[in-house]
Amino acid sequence: MKLFIPLKLAFKNLQSNKARTAFSVLGIVIGTASVIAVMSLGAGLKNFVVGQVEIFGTDIVELKIKTPKTKQISAANVSSMAGGAQITTLTLDDIEAVSKLSNIGSWYGGILGQEVANVGEKNKQVFIFGVTADIIKVDKNFKLRSGMMFSGEDDKNLSRVVVLGSKLKETFFPEGEAVGKFVKIKGQRYRIIGVAEERGVSGFFDFDNVVYIPVQTLQKKIMGIKHIQFAIYKIIDMRKADLTLMEITDLMRERHNIKDSAEDDFAVVSILETKAILDKIFSIINFLLLGLVSISLLVSGVGIMNVMYVAVSERTKEIGLRKSIGADNADILRQFTVESIILALIGGAGGILIGYIFSNAVSYVANQAGFSVQLKVDWQTIAIAFSFSALTGVFFGFYPARKASRMAPTESLRKE
Repeated sequence: MKLFIPLKLAFKNLQSNKARTAFSVLGIVIGTASVIAVMSLGAGLKNFVVGQVEIFGTDIVELKIKTPKTKQISAANVSSMAGGAQITTLTLDDIEAVSKLSNIGSWYGGILGQEVANVGEKNKQVFIFGVTADIIKVDKNFKLRSGMMFSGEDDKNLSRVVVLGSKLKETFFPEGEAVGKFVKIKGQRYRIIGVAEERGVSGFFDFDNVVYIPVQTLQKKIMGIKHIQFAIYKIIDMRKADLTLMEITDLMRERHNIKDSAEDDFAVVSILETKAILDKIFSIINFLLLGLVSISLLVSGVGIMNVMYVAVSERTKEIGLRKSIGADNADILRQFTVESIILALIGGAGGILIGYIFSNAVSYVANQAGFSVQLKVDWQTIAIAFSFSALTGVFFGFYPARKASRMAPTESLRKE
């Protein structure tokens, strides 16, 4: 009974002041929807990025070039590479030496370039991915639709053979088979021996618009270089992964005659280590973003408090009448607190609905654009958002309610 009366009075007052109620609820709706959107967006992007890393497998280690005197994951290294810095010290001999370590299984090395490819009158700027033949053993997502992969002998003999990505096959040979035909790269004819299965975009890189070519053929016949950019190794025993990373590092420093770790021109990174770093980064980002969107709930809470103060001043006579017929301070406090909580909960429910719709809309647009980003609104996200809105109602409604409960009946009845 004590809860029924405050609920009845609260709904009656909110209905009698529809415009004021709507504006108060709108603030909570926007704040709660922002919390839902940010949490689902953060979780979706985290899952997308981590998924792009894990897509190559969790039992691999990458050896790649790095600018000396910078950390592998640092703005200095990224800006240096983006600015065109050339690290030419990593060679096929290096990655073959690493492959002889006891805990290393299958591996491949590679380098990425760009050239114009043409078939007849069709020309297209494409990525040329020079790799060693065992990519098909290491990269579980690389599969052939037709034909075959080039061999280690093709690589050693600088054979002019290529495997086309699925989109390039459709671009150059929309009808009929591509295997056995030729594509020109830098004025040289290359025989197509295979077509890769459709793979899609991974890490913002479209694998279906790639020409795969033996790495030494790319080095010596197209790019005129001796170095490579990276190597990927499968780890035989993941329990010894940390030891293997140390062995790779020591071997590379020995081969490159590096005495000071700051001078490392390479980086050795495990997928699990990269995943752990990404988890930490996204946790910090999500926490900061949640703090920012909480400001909107704070603003809406102030709006609720102002509305409740106005309600208290408008209803002083009602408060006086209730107290004169036996209502105590706790009853009045409960009445106005319930009213503010109802405002917050209605706004919270609306915000959750809008946040859910927004998250699904973003997921749909991203998937239509070719990115497998899925923004899920789970029960934990809903619980957090709903708790935020409810606490906003309790916190900002308490002070006006307390003011109302402390009014003396004589003072209240004196006012019109």
